Amino acid sequence: MEINLSRVMNDFENIIGFTSTPGNGCTRFSYSKEDRRVREYLFARMVELGMDIKVDAIGNIRATYGKELNRPSIMIGSHHDTVKNGGKYDGLTGVLAALEIIRVLKEEKAELQQPIELVSFAEEEGSNFGITMLGSKVFAGKYNLEELKAIKNSEGKSVYETAKDFGLEIDQAERDILQRGEIDAMIELHIEQGQILESQQKSIGIVQAIAGMRTYKVTIEGDSNHAGTTPMDLRSDPLAGAAEIISQVRKMAKYDALPSTVATVGKIECRPNIPNVIPQKVEFYVDIRDVEAKGVKIVSGKLAQKVEEVSDEFSLKSTIELVGKSSTVELSSRLIEKIEETAIEKGFDHLKLNSGAVHDTAMLSGLTDIGMIFIPSKGGKSHCPEEYTSEKDIKAGCDLLLNVVRKLACKKTEKQKI
Repeated sequence: MEINLSRVMNDFENIIGFTSTPGNGCTRFSYSKEDRRVREYLFARMVELGMDIKVDAIGNIRATYGKELNRPSIMIGSHHDTVKNGGKYDGLTGVLAALEIIRVLKEEKAELQQPIELVSFAEEEGSNFGITMLGSKVFAGKYNLEELKAIKNSEGKSVYETAKDFGLEIDQAERDILQRGEIDAMIELHIEQGQILESQQKSIGIVQAIAGMRTYKVTIEGDSNHAGTTPMDLRSDPLAGAAEIISQVRKMAKYDALPSTVATVGKIECRPNIPNVIPQKVEFYVDIRDVEAKGVKIVSGKLAQKVEEVSDEFSLKSTIELVGKSSTVELSSRLIEKIEETAIEKGFDHLKLNSGAVHDTAMLSGLTDIGMIFIPSKGGKSHCPEEYTSEKDIKAGCDLLLNVVRKLACKKTEKQKI
């Protein structure tokens, strides 16, 4: 059984036009007018398929095919929001794959024994509130209503207010929390956003684990003064201190931790940020990830030690705040085996790998069996206009997921046709 690639690519072409930055990548934040246009497009396709459509309190789309079976569903999908000036394929590939899979099963009159549920999670990228995977976290019960009222964007508007303004029943957030046993499995097809598959010339990646992570906000304060009149030995320069620490972060991950450990400083703010003034305050963020908790722990310890050493050396005040964390997530052995078995049957070149990026699927760990399929990203590029995955690889990923879903959700007579 195969998907219709031209239909999938037509869906892509229709949706990528819904961007606030035409000509400069895809910018489609959750709760924006671009988001609403995507929803309208998807809803129209879902109505054509006779799906039961539900939008929960935070804006996650849950559309079910075969709801009358009244059994735990097989959930497939991803997210359709983007970062600013992002790519065409991140998240959306998984949503459109799910839509096409349901089209094919309907056309083939496949006899289901379990419903199939398409999901598109809201605010996966964290572009509005700086919290990634917010929709799936709320779905999994990781935030309560009071916390959603406290989380605000750069303009001071809360998640609660934003959801209300978008027409969502945010007060019913607790009602919509996923319950154990409600879904039988969640499988997400996603672009790799890395270079492993391309470098190994494989079309399919079967994810075994998703890396745990910690994000630290490091704040360093010194003494702001005139750049020309303050002697070097009388300075308390927080930017010089920050530079010393930042230069060591890469070495901590590469030489002091494990081969799988990575660490990144991706955001820095300097105040007053004037060329001829010694800074008064510097803030930067350190992102540490590893599939093994030991690697994250090693770099976290080294970072704290280095911040203390530099603060003493440069006469600075410093704080380290843990602003985000997640544990390593092991994916379901049942689904890994089913995906690999199907990949072998269909002749797809594949390998098993870990994900350094955290995905919505990980938030459902402990509530259901979870699985992920990766397809290649050219040059490992993602979150940029250059993001690209070939049509051949999109078809391979969709076909694999289609046949895995068929094995899981269809009656025995249907499975024998695979």
